[in-house]
Amino acid sequence: MLIESKMSEADVENGDHVGLLAQKPNPGLKFDKKLSETERSTREMRSVAFAKPRKEIKFNLNPARTKLHTRSISQSSTDSYSSPSYTGSSSEEDEVNPRDKNQKNTKGSSDFCVKNIDNAAFGRREIEIAEQEMPGLMALRRRAENDKPLSGAKIIGCTHITAQTAVLVETLAALGASVRWAACNIYSTQNEVAAALAEAGFPIYAWKGETEEDFWWCIDKCINSEGWQPNMILDDGGDATHLMLKRYPAMFNMIKGIVEESVTGVHRLYQLSKSGKLTVPAMNVNDSVTKTKFDNLYSCRESILDALKRTTDVMFGGKQIIICGYGEVGKGCASALKGLGCNVLVSEIDPICALQACMDGFRVTRLEEVVKSIDILITCSGNKNVVTRNHMDKMKTGCIVCNMGHSNTEIDVGSLRTPDLTWEKVRSQVDHIIWPDGKRIILLAEGRLVNLSCSSVPSFVVSITSATQGLALIELYNAPQGRYKQDVYLLPKKMDEYVASLHLPTFDAHLTELTDEQAKYLGLNKTGPFKPNYYRY
Repeated sequence: MLIESKMSEADVENGDHVGLLAQKPNPGLKFDKKLSETERSTREMRSVAFAKPRKEIKFNLNPARTKLHTRSISQSSTDSYSSPSYTGSSSEEDEVNPRDKNQKNTKGSSDFCVKNIDNAAFGRREIEIAEQEMPGLMALRRRAENDKPLSGAKIIGCTHITAQTAVLVETLAALGASVRWAACNIYSTQNEVAAALAEAGFPIYAWKGETEEDFWWCIDKCINSEGWQPNMILDDGGDATHLMLKRYPAMFNMIKGIVEESVTGVHRLYQLSKSGKLTVPAMNVNDSVTKTKFDNLYSCRESILDALKRTTDVMFGGKQIIICGYGEVGKGCASALKGLGCNVLVSEIDPICALQACMDGFRVTRLEEVVKSIDILITCSGNKNVVTRNHMDKMKTGCIVCNMGHSNTEIDVGSLRTPDLTWEKVRSQVDHIIWPDGKRIILLAEGRLVNLSCSSVPSFVVSITSATQGLALIELYNAPQGRYKQDVYLLPKKMDEYVASLHLPTFDAHLTELTDEQAKYLGLNKTGPFKPNYYRY
């Protein structure tokens, strides 16, 4: 699709142009004999371009070239730059709810609901780029593809739908699974990637900017499909689990296993287990070492900077920032911001985490004590109402407020939707909340997960998490009767180590092998696991 830019002659006369068109040449210009051929040709072209009666100049931009310039900007934040997306969607198209469209892929299937199926080619390129940075997951696909360990598995997926997720979806399919997929976040879906998956024949129900009603409709369409009975759930936040348990309890009881990757979802599972409502085994991959350390710590250390820069263009040096929660996510955020010259403060409820923050050089304080002076506030706790209206009333103008925890309950956004406050949309995922006295704070992604709503996460880290999820699904699906009861389990240590080993070749890393004598001395098997379950990495 050609992206067309129009410039009238009046625009040119008023100086609304750039580059070689910076000066309007005289159509009747006399060339000096001393001019070089190149200069003469240039002036001739300018004369033709602006000669009357031509009233309008059109520039056709090659979408392929447009893609090159926007590749580094994730789909969830392209609108922030007020530049055309390389997917070529128009504002008129954006106003049409995908549920009202009648779309089919090239195979004639209509079992999907995405923004625009015509953007599938762009999404396929994104997926191919992600595959290059996901060596562990691709290695798992190659090793297990012939064995088809997920043959017969019918998986409901409810996660962020990005290029990296697409690599996981296609890996699960290569291992024999049948899948149906919805988004766990209304803002994080990359529309062109969803289109690429739909074009490949996967039932995908997701688009960026869903309403709450759309969100639950999409999950329901994945669960309740004629002639298709799910037997596994891969969840991020527990929404698919929650909906199936509430609306389709008989179907839920037939599930062989649940794999959950978020703090919020795991918390929900433990609550179900405690109340006796969890009737199927579940795997907590959020607390596996590979997920906790790499997705929560190393990934957030990079993506928080990316999200803040893309949305606000903020200068970090000298800013006073408070991190609410010093778990692995908080540690990653604090480390990155400290490295750029920020004065980082930490609030914590846990004395052990608070002591760690102190030993890492951060001042531990209460939010109430510093809320009037902070420049940026980042929540990383997974809790509820960490930042209240009372806190935000006391913030200074220009304070940036965002959330890095999974749940959107950490910031009490509902308390800001009152008649006395004005919401001003600045760019996609960026709102000014204006008080009656003119004070304004900057709220990112309406309090939802800022790094996936406003930027992206490194594909390599997602490879680690996705390989963990894939192995957990294989383990639960193939486990003999009685190995796992109706409870929540951690990923076996051996699998954690296997996920790590899949990614070591990328760094040309070579592990040292234990001798028989050393293995006997330590009481270990030479091939692992090398640490007990209680070991703190």
